[in-house]
Amino acid sequence: MQFEQFITEANTPLLLLIMAVSMAILGKSADSLVDYAVKLSLRTGLPKVIVGATIVSIGTTFPEAVVSVLAAIEGKPQIALGNAVGSVICDTGLILGLACLYTPLKLDRNVVNRQGWVQFGAGLLLVILCLPFGNLSNLFQQNAVLPQWAGFFLVSLLIAYLVWSVRLAKHSEEATTIPEKGNDHEAAWKLIVFISVSAFFVVMSSVGLIDSAAQLAKNANFPPAVIAATIIAFGTSLPELVTAITAVRKGHGELAVGNVIGADILNVLFVAGLSAAVTTDGLYAKPIFFILQFPVMLFMLACFRIGIASARDAKLGRPFGFVLVVSYLIYLGLNIYWGGPE
Repeated sequence: MQFEQFITEANTPLLLLIMAVSMAILGKSADSLVDYAVKLSLRTGLPKVIVGATIVSIGTTFPEAVVSVLAAIEGKPQIALGNAVGSVICDTGLILGLACLYTPLKLDRNVVNRQGWVQFGAGLLLVILCLPFGNLSNLFQQNAVLPQWAGFFLVSLLIAYLVWSVRLAKHSEEATTIPEKGNDHEAAWKLIVFISVSAFFVVMSSVGLIDSAAQLAKNANFPPAVIAATIIAFGTSLPELVTAITAVRKGHGELAVGNVIGADILNVLFVAGLSAAVTTDGLYAKPIFFILQFPVMLFMLACFRIGIASARDAKLGRPFGFVLVVSYLIYLGLNIYWGGPE
């Protein structure tokens, strides 16, 4: 209660500082959460490819999930849905674009085509579930609503997707990973403690990010959905950004591409789905979603599909990255134009 009062009385520079600090802690703690989770999984003998297909992908989207679920529970549905959609746009447009600009990214066409269609299908399904079929004539004048039943449906698809990914991973793994013994500092119980501490900081920094962003939007008369789809989405996408850039610098472009695809899928099934499932009224957001957020999300995903189909030498080149980054910058400008002060 004292923190909420502090946020309410804070001026704009202080709110921006709180958001910046929260994003930094969120990104670092989420990164640690992934590292410790992978170490714990490897100690159990799970193949690395299975760890990457499940725990790492869930770990990098964990900040988005925490932010959106807490926002939904706190009665801020526009932030919950805006963060999920904005993260898909940020991952595909900004993060993948920057990775391509750094160096052309190699593709495993079979994997990318298979997972990429799931990625595009998940985004399209989210839009369909939010459509007001009883009143499509007023599509751009009414709120987007992701009902609770749709949230449960998306979560069920999440479970199916993870099972499917694990089965594919098992078939593609040539040898079983031998459990790592490690040293005393890597004991399983210590890793569990580290995971718990990291998760705690993810949650606490997410609360600070949500409250400060919501108050900033209120002070500036900007719709919460716009703040969520831009600033919060960027902050919660930091784990994906760190993972992608690190992978590219180490010459693992396929990992960067796979991380973006998996994160996009989980942002729909995990983040939006779980957020809608925990609220009886589901998630709603103002018409800006049908005017801007949903169209841009589908445009980014479609660009990715076109980029894959037209990739030369099984690589996503710098021109493709340039198109993605410029598209993202235009999207930010459109947010200010259409979603400016109310």
